[in-house]
Amino acid sequence: MLSKVPKVTAAFWVTKVLTTGMGETTADYLVHQIDPPVAVGLAGLGLVAALLLQFGVRRYVAWVYWLAVVMVSIFGTMAADALHVGLGIPYLVSTVAFVLALAAIFLAWRTTEKSLSIHSIVTPRREFFYWATVLTTFALGTAAGDLTAMTFGLGYLASGIVFAVLIAIPALAYRRFGMNATLAFWFAYILTRPLGASFADWAAVSTERGGLDLGTGPVSLVLGVAILAFVAYLAITRRDVESLAPRPQGPAAASRP
Repeated sequence: MLSKVPKVTAAFWVTKVLTTGMGETTADYLVHQIDPPVAVGLAGLGLVAALLLQFGVRRYVAWVYWLAVVMVSIFGTMAADALHVGLGIPYLVSTVAFVLALAAIFLAWRTTEKSLSIHSIVTPRREFFYWATVLTTFALGTAAGDLTAMTFGLGYLASGIVFAVLIAIPALAYRRFGMNATLAFWFAYILTRPLGASFADWAAVSTERGGLDLGTGPVSLVLGVAILAFVAYLAITRRDVESLAPRPQGPAAASRP
């Protein structure tokens, strides 16, 4: 069997953080360039198209997978921002709501499939749970990043540094203290969103808001080019392709080193 998601490597984490930053600034750019409801609608259609393409392939394909992640990032950002800007829901409330939604998805996934492992995404149902989790983590990360930066008053740079420290916790706990691999993965995965988004916002926003004032458009473009470079590298080298072929059994297996 072939997995529908990539192997977790250093390139995976770098690309993931880049997509979170690009999703944040691209979403902000679009809602300021065109009518916000239209921008959200177009992002939603793009997400649906990308996910249909991802579900349609029979194995992991780098550009298809990462296109879906980028669209999830853009739409997830808009969804989280819409709750605050459009409906006036405080970031603390939306953050808690997304935590509860994520917990519900994990519970349903674990109850149904008996595992939350990303190394067994080989059926449509498991893939559905996977992408529902990914979308919710993006929305949660957006709300959490804005919570620390704006509600708690840390600003984008300080928020990015905080999340950079926090994301080291699961890596250290996994390597040094035997933390469950699946728990460590999802812990780190959730934190990639506010990590990338905080630094992207810091680069894009005005100096009055504590940023570098590079603009959402230029930052999105630079991050997009970086993502394309990493995805091209992964597609060519295939270092992130994970085969789930069953291991040999019996005498043949015993004879292997």
